[in-house]
Amino acid sequence: MTASGDVCLLVVRLSDSFGDFWPALASDIGVALTDWTPAADEPPTSDAAGVLIAAGGREADVVALLPQLSVARGIPIIAVGAVASYRLAAQIVAAGAADYFALPDDRDGLRDALAAAVHRRQAALGRAALAHLEARAHAFRDIVGDSLALKSALERAARVVPHRDATILITGETGTGKELLARALHYGGPRAAAPFIELNCAALPAQLLESELFGHERGAFTDAKTAKPGLFEVAQGGTMFLDEVDHLAPELQGKLLRALDQKSVRRLGATVARTVDVRIVAATNADLGAAVQTGRFREDLFYRLNVIALELPPLRERGNDVILLAEAFLQKFSTQYQLPQPSLTPEVRRALLAHPWPGNVRELRNTIERAVLLSPPGTFALTELAARPLRATPGGPLPFPATLAEIQRSAAQAMLQAAGGNRSEAARRLGISRSRLQRLLEGGGSTDDTDADPN
Repeated sequence: MTASGDVCLLVVRLSDSFGDFWPALASDIGVALTDWTPAADEPPTSDAAGVLIAAGGREADVVALLPQLSVARGIPIIAVGAVASYRLAAQIVAAGAADYFALPDDRDGLRDALAAAVHRRQAALGRAALAHLEARAHAFRDIVGDSLALKSALERAARVVPHRDATILITGETGTGKELLARALHYGGPRAAAPFIELNCAALPAQLLESELFGHERGAFTDAKTAKPGLFEVAQGGTMFLDEVDHLAPELQGKLLRALDQKSVRRLGATVARTVDVRIVAATNADLGAAVQTGRFREDLFYRLNVIALELPPLRERGNDVILLAEAFLQKFSTQYQLPQPSLTPEVRRALLAHPWPGNVRELRNTIERAVLLSPPGTFALTELAARPLRATPGGPLPFPATLAEIQRSAAQAMLQAAGGNRSEAARRLGISRSRLQRLLEGGGSTDDTDADPN
């Protein structure tokens, strides 16, 4: 291994004993070596991977020296001497050292302890570097748009960024950028160096979701061959993003509430709870207040999540942001696919502004990608904008006078557009089953059947 300039080992020389061993040890574990002699100058402020006190023959001076050393949190101070004494080791550790090793017998143990410290330091530097890159990628400045509606939402969000523990609930229609905002809140704030963990609560059945969130011990259920930490533990120190939180089963809502209140989780099959330090950002495109009224969502969990409410506006309310986003996506996909970048003609701009965008930014993004790939090179074909014909505008007038079946069908079509084409979501919003929604879309307006909860 070669020495790395990013990670070093500080040797505090109380004695010259084993002096030739330290450079060889540093080279062996792949770090640079820095020396300091207490009599030479002021004590250093070290952010090295580890501090090694070389005390061969002066073991009694270690306890007095330890308070003079200023090191970053989490960096171990290891004393090394020539006296193999449990009493001495206990005194040195009680005074603040992480460990004491007696040479030459404990060489291997010393090497292993320093190698572990180096690994932790390298991992921390890697996380910090990644967090810096992620912060640039997900900063607010990368959320495209200058409409008043968007600026108002982002200004409210910006006031929350410095506060590491504030629980946030992001609402907005599907495709409005709730995950992008959640990442911006994390990577722009004090938890940026820790993990950002995302979980879609609608993607897994309740039993698997509980194991994902809280983890399980070996043998907790039939297929639990090994213990597994839950995402709360994985997100330690960072942010847990719970998307589509309205889909949580009632029993999981209660367990999530307990985890938030007690700041601890208990794995399935475990008897001891584990303390966690995690910031929760939840998101939904549903009306949680209405879900509380109908008994589908716990009122106490709603208030626990709704500490800071951030609402993202739909694209149809953001005016010229449609054009700004379209131009940004044109540049992105033209570069990605190495194709000429088309310009937006006045006709295309009018069409983009006139379109209701029920799928919001996600729909616009997919539309621009399709247009870049399928239009003649350097042009934007309007036929690609209209690749999915729209039958009605959400919130627009329903046909009247008309038969009941025609009105029901039009309402179903409008709700399907508002849900971005997601039939299960449209059925849930209408309070009917997915099969009933399908019959309505096909023109079957029968009302004499009983609907189960949509799924």
